[in-house]
Amino acid sequence: MIGYIARRLVASFLILIGVTMVTFALTFMIPADPVAMLAGRNATAQTREQIRHQLGLDRPLPVQYVTYVARLAVGDFGKSYARKTDVADLIASRLPPTLLLMLGAILAELMIGIPAGIYAASRRGSGADKVAMTLSFVTVSTPQFVVGLTLLYVFAYLLSWFPLSGYGSLSNLILPALTLGMAGGGWYSRMMRSSMIEVLRQDYIRTARAKGMGERRVLLVHGLRNAALPIIAMIGLDIGIFMSGVVVVENVFGWPGIGQLMWQAIQSLDIPIIMGVTTVAALFIVLGNFLADLVAPLIDPRIRLR
Repeated sequence: MIGYIARRLVASFLILIGVTMVTFALTFMIPADPVAMLAGRNATAQTREQIRHQLGLDRPLPVQYVTYVARLAVGDFGKSYARKTDVADLIASRLPPTLLLMLGAILAELMIGIPAGIYAASRRGSGADKVAMTLSFVTVSTPQFVVGLTLLYVFAYLLSWFPLSGYGSLSNLILPALTLGMAGGGWYSRMMRSSMIEVLRQDYIRTARAKGMGERRVLLVHGLRNAALPIIAMIGLDIGIFMSGVVVVENVFGWPGIGQLMWQAIQSLDIPIIMGVTTVAALFIVLGNFLADLVAPLIDPRIRLR
C-alpha cells in the first residue's frame, strides 16, 4: 500500500512537470505578443522593451521555465500581467464557485446516468432501452452552450423558475450543474448499461435470482456495486475536466469560477493566469484519478493496489 502510494506520488509529480512544460511551450508559441497587448497600440518600442524586461520575457525560454517552476515549488504562481494581482489569490477566490459547480455537475450526471443505465440494461433490446440510449447520444452530442442557452430560455426566461445568471444560491446552481450533468449523464448511462449487462451475465447473479431474490434487489445490491467501477474511474476524470473545462458554461451563466477566469486570461494573453489554471486543473485530474484508484478496492475487494 505504502509502496503504491509512493509510486503514484512520483508519477503524479512527473505528470505535473510534463503538463507545465508543454503548456509553457505552447503558450509562447501563440502568434501574439502579450507585451503588445499590455502596452497598447501607441506605445513606443522603448516602452515595450521596458515592459518585456520587467516581466522577464526578454530571457531565454528555458530560463523563464526554470524560474517559473522554482517559484511554483513554493506556491508562487506569479502575478497577472493585466490585473497586477497574485495569480494564486485570483485562483483561490475563483476556486470555491468552480468546486461547487463541479460537485453539482457530478451529482447531476450520477442522478441522470446511473438510473438510466440500469433501466436500459434491465430491458436490453426493448424500446425503452433504445429510447434511453438515443437520448444519451443526443445529450452527449449536443454542444454545452446550446444546452445551457436552451435551459436558460425555457426555465429562466419563459417559466421564470430560475435566475438568468448569478452565484450564491441553490437556484443559481441548478441550471449550470444540469447543463454539465446532462452530457456527463449520457456517458454515464452508456457506461453503466454496458457494465451492468456484463455483470448480469455472471453466475452469482443467476444464483441470486434462482434463490428467489427480487429483481430490484439483484440490480441495486449485487449488480450496481460491481458495475460501478467504471463510473468511479470516470468521476476521477470528471474532477479534473470540470475544473478546467467549464469555460463555456461559466460564461453562459455568469458563474464566477476559474473557467471564466481562464477565458478572460486567454483573451488578454495573460500567461501567468493561463499557466496557473492549467496547473491547478492538472493537479485535480491527478488527484481525482488517485482517489478513484484508492476507492475501487473498497467497492470490489478483488482489486488490489499494485
